[in-house]
Amino acid sequence: MNGDAVHIVAVAGPLAMESAYRIRRHVFIEEQSVPEEIELDSDDAHALHVIAYANDRAVGTARMVSGGDYAKIGRMAVEREWRGCGVGRRLLDFLIGQARDRGYGRVVLNAQLQAEEFYLKAGFSPDGPPFEEAGIPHRFMRLELPPQTS
Repeated sequence: MNGDAVHIVAVAGPLAMESAYRIRRHVFIEEQSVPEEIELDSDDAHALHVIAYANDRAVGTARMVSGGDYAKIGRMAVEREWRGCGVGRRLLDFLIGQARDRGYGRVVLNAQLQAEEFYLKAGFSPDGPPFEEAGIPHRFMRLELPPQTS
């Protein structure tokens, strides 16, 4: 599996959204036992959803919602066989770029503690103590986005 062969696009249309939901179902509901009523929430209706494709196959997804002056990234999920290949980082970098392009001053997320190192390497800082969400230990993290210069 080669992460270089992966491209990230904004979800456009019901078939792509169905692929994103399928990946989230595999990762969160089936693998991590997150209850479906928690995983699929009202933020889905107004979020920017993105999907990672490898050879026309959907292998990862994430979303971004507005929090006013910040963007919140969440629901990052990569199919098991594509983990460790750079797909998650490509999804994250794409959404950080979208947040920057939209003028947000920071990006926040609730990182699963087992993935905290991944976000630290991407420049995020922990903010506060660990907490539990859907029975999984998490930590709130933030990334400050300096203003763009033209």
